[in-house]
Amino acid sequence: MTTTAPVQRLSHLTPDEVTEVLELARAAGDADGAYPLSEHVVLHVRRGGDEPAIHLYVRENGQLVGYAHVDTTDLIEGASAELVVHPMFRRHGLGRALVVAATAAAAEHDPAGRLRLWAHGDHPSASALALSLGFRRARVLYQMRRSLYAPLENPVLPPEVTLRAFRPGEDDERWVALNARAFADLPDQGRWTLKDLRVRMAEPWFDPAGFLLAERHDELVGFHWTKAHGNAGHDHDPIGEVYVLGVDPSAHGLGLGRALTLAGLRYLRNRGLDQAMLYVDEANERAIALYQKLGFARWSTDVSYQRG
Repeated sequence: MTTTAPVQRLSHLTPDEVTEVLELARAAGDADGAYPLSEHVVLHVRRGGDEPAIHLYVRENGQLVGYAHVDTTDLIEGASAELVVHPMFRRHGLGRALVVAATAAAAEHDPAGRLRLWAHGDHPSASALALSLGFRRARVLYQMRRSLYAPLENPVLPPEVTLRAFRPGEDDERWVALNARAFADLPDQGRWTLKDLRVRMAEPWFDPAGFLLAERHDELVGFHWTKAHGNAGHDHDPIGEVYVLGVDPSAHGLGLGRALTLAGLRYLRNRGLDQAMLYVDEANERAIALYQKLGFARWSTDVSYQRG
């Protein structure tokens, strides 16, 4: 069966439309066991009219049943898109229609027609759809998890390195510079700006006490930014996250990454959380090996498909 409802397009969302999109994403996440939108997209959606974006959607009898977010702001990597279809309206051609519309929207901003399409959960149906439309499997992210009930070693910091909490308003610019150095080869993370940082600092989950900074001779050389999910209003048990972990190239080989990871995990456990998660690129074998030694195991997979 194929839908006859057209794909419509908006540049901004009203508060009611924001609520509809997030409710649709929650329904799909509950059905699939994997939330269909990344944090980056959710932040864009929540801000509604604050930043321009391309919002594609399909309604059936007034109900929002399909949504795609297209971000064309990355001139280096090209546009990216994420989409979600209501579980009760699948196999109607909605996913295909949204991807075709997203591809056309991306082509308006990039003559090469480049588009990165993220599939959270690596479902076979998403893979089949992407490959049938000329996309290739380009990048893989693993979600890994471990129990915080399991033993945790005490972190051992390298000589002359101390650990302290992030100070909002004082450390902002220094952290952005450190993040750029630590992730020079991962542009999605390394290009974060002060605005990117402060948007996340304004989120209700932000906790400066769990944003750990490593200093050596008054210079920042590493950090572990932790995050807690599942507070009031969520439909899942609370879980901690190794949100971003970075080490300055000048401090590589000192065991600082391991020490920062352990310090953050102990902080999350002391908050009463019983499980921790993280995301890591499949290609980052060094980080995966570290996390496996610290008790993490692969939980799920996100895949980026690319064309153009």
